[in-house]
Amino acid sequence: MEKKNVIIYGQVLKQTDVKYVDILCQRLVNDYGCKIYTSHDYSNQLSQYGFISKYQITTTDDPKVIDNATLFSLGGDGTILKASKWLREATVPILGINMGRLGFLASIENTKIEEALSLWNRGEYEVGDRGMLMLKSERSLFGDFPYALNDFTIHKKDTSSMITIHTSVNGEHLNSYWGDGLIVSTPTGSTGYSLSCGGPIVFPGSGNIVVTPVAPHNLNVRPMVLPDSVELRLTVKGRADSFLCTLDSRFETITAEDELILSKGDFPTTLISLKGESFMNTIRHKLSWGLDHRN
Repeated sequence: MEKKNVIIYGQVLKQTDVKYVDILCQRLVNDYGCKIYTSHDYSNQLSQYGFISKYQITTTDDPKVIDNATLFSLGGDGTILKASKWLREATVPILGINMGRLGFLASIENTKIEEALSLWNRGEYEVGDRGMLMLKSERSLFGDFPYALNDFTIHKKDTSSMITIHTSVNGEHLNSYWGDGLIVSTPTGSTGYSLSCGGPIVFPGSGNIVVTPVAPHNLNVRPMVLPDSVELRLTVKGRADSFLCTLDSRFETITAEDELILSKGDFPTTLISLKGESFMNTIRHKLSWGLDHRN
């Protein structure tokens, strides 16, 4: 049987998670004959517990050279976002194992690793592409990876005064949002920050971008769902000299001179859903969707 290539990726290896990582590596190598790779950053932590030598793990920071690999993300949803950045354009599907709290994207609980591996090894899963957001600006922001799997935001930074975000769609003025900020999210990000600000839940793969105001001054302003084929242009004004913008968990400082252009990214992030998992099942269990405590 040909060896399967596997990447294990994490951010912080906590003492409480070591036993689960050991179970994962043990099953991958001893039961399924896999070859394990990891990033340089994570290898430093794995080596502290002897995993690198014990399981002959290879370290690389170029996932494109690993053929037909699956990436196991060990952490919470934030780790999947980091993994997406690390993979860049590499066509490697991600399977999220939750070592954190809610774990909306990382839906496999750490206590069910062996069950999940069995399904994965038998090919009982589906692979789905998740659209990304791409940011362009005259000034280089976010280095060589101006992409987000979840969302882009603009926020006020140094004062409590409102800011105004002038927004156009395909060159036509959409709205000037007065408030604390603005969220532009993918369908994947619709169940995150956007949802907490009143945005809609959007199914993965629906081909949309969601624009959600943060604490809007005009109460008739509501979240809007747009096709992901559009181009959004944003500029921000306010009493302060600078403002905050984010791509997923990363942030940059911008000024009123910056014009920010958002569109669909030119490559997706690919996630694995094991048999028995679905988006509807996840929102029912993770968000208590439709739960009525009276019954």
